[in-house]
Amino acid sequence: MANLNKYSEKTKLLSGLLALQLCFAGYHIVSRVALNIGVSKVVYPVYRNVIALFLLGPIAYFLERKERPPLTFSLLVKFFFLALLGVTANQGFYILGLYYASPTFASAMQNSVPGITFVLATILRLEQVNIFSRHGLAKVLGTIASVGGATIITLYKGFPLLQLKEQPQQVNLMAENEEIKFGISANTTENFTWGCIFLLGHCCSWAGWMVYQASVLKKYPAKLSLTSYTCFFGLVQFLAIAAFTETDYEHWKIASLEEVYTILYAGIVASGLVISLQTWCIAKGGPVCVAVFQPVQTILVAIMAAMFLGDQLYSGGILGSIIITLGLYLVLWGKSKEYIMVNQDSEDQLTKHLIENGDEAQEDFITSDIP
Repeated sequence: MANLNKYSEKTKLLSGLLALQLCFAGYHIVSRVALNIGVSKVVYPVYRNVIALFLLGPIAYFLERKERPPLTFSLLVKFFFLALLGVTANQGFYILGLYYASPTFASAMQNSVPGITFVLATILRLEQVNIFSRHGLAKVLGTIASVGGATIITLYKGFPLLQLKEQPQQVNLMAENEEIKFGISANTTENFTWGCIFLLGHCCSWAGWMVYQASVLKKYPAKLSLTSYTCFFGLVQFLAIAAFTETDYEHWKIASLEEVYTILYAGIVASGLVISLQTWCIAKGGPVCVAVFQPVQTILVAIMAAMFLGDQLYSGGILGSIIITLGLYLVLWGKSKEYIMVNQDSEDQLTKHLIENGDEAQEDFITSDIP
C-alpha cells in the first residue's frame, strides 16, 4: 500500500509538471498575439494580475481560513519581495524581452532557468549535490542534458518533417507605433541586445522566485493564500509603474475580442492556474524538480506553433526532444535515489536510537531488581 501511494504521488507530480509547461507554452503564443494586436506592455500584466487576484482571492479565503497562519510584518515583507521577483520582474522582463527579441528566442532563453535555479538552490543549501555519488552526478548531467536538448531544438533545425503552407506574417502594431514615435527600427541589433538582457533578467528573477518561494512556504504553507498575496503585491507594483509610464487612457481600453481572449488567458491560466500549480509542484517536488521540466516547454511551443501558427517541424526538434527526455529521466532518477537514501538514513538513526534506549531501559530494570 505504501508503494502504491508513493507511485500515485509521483504520477500526480508528473501530471502537474506537464500541465504547468503546457500552460506556459500557450502563454508564449497568446502573449505574441497580444503584442501583435497592440496591447500595451504595461496594461497587459496589470489586467492579468487583476483577473488572477479576483479569481484566487475568494477561493483562498474560504478554503484556507482555518489553516492559514497569522499574518506578521515579516511575512508581508517576504510577500512583497516574492511578488517583486515572481510577478513584477518576471512578467515585466518577459514582455519586454518578447517585444524586442522573438518568441523562439524567449523560449530558448528560458531553458537557462533550470541551471540558474540549480545553482541558487545549491548555494542556499536547498538542494544537496554530491557529484561523487551516482544520484548527485545524475542530477547534474540531467540538468545539462535538458538545457542542451532544448538548445539543439532552437539552434539546429535539420530537415523539415511536414510540408506546410506558408502563413502570412503578422504585423506587430506596437512595433510600428514605436518606430513612428521614436524613429527606430524594432529589429535593430541594439534592440535585439536589449531583448537578450531583458530575457536574462526574466530568467534570473524566475529562478530566484522559485528558490525564495520554497523557503517562504516553510513559514507560510497556505499555498493559495500565498499566491493571492503575491498577485496583490505584484498588482500594486505594476500600478505604481503604470502611473509613470502609461498615462494615455486610450491604451487602457479593450478594443477587440482578441484582446479580451488574450487577457483572460493571461489572467486565468497564466497567472491564476499556473502560479497555484507551480506553488503546489514546488511544495511537492522542490524548486529544481520544477525548473528542470522547463525545457519541455520548448517542445510544446514547437508543436503548438506548428498546429496553430503553421510553423514547420524539423528533425532537430526530434533529436532535442530525445535528449531532453533522457535528461529529465536522469534528474528524476537522481532525486528518487536521493529520497530513498535520506529516508533509509532516517530509519537507521531511528532504529539505532530505539535500540540504545531499549538497552538502557533493560539495564535500569535489571538494576532496580537488585537488593
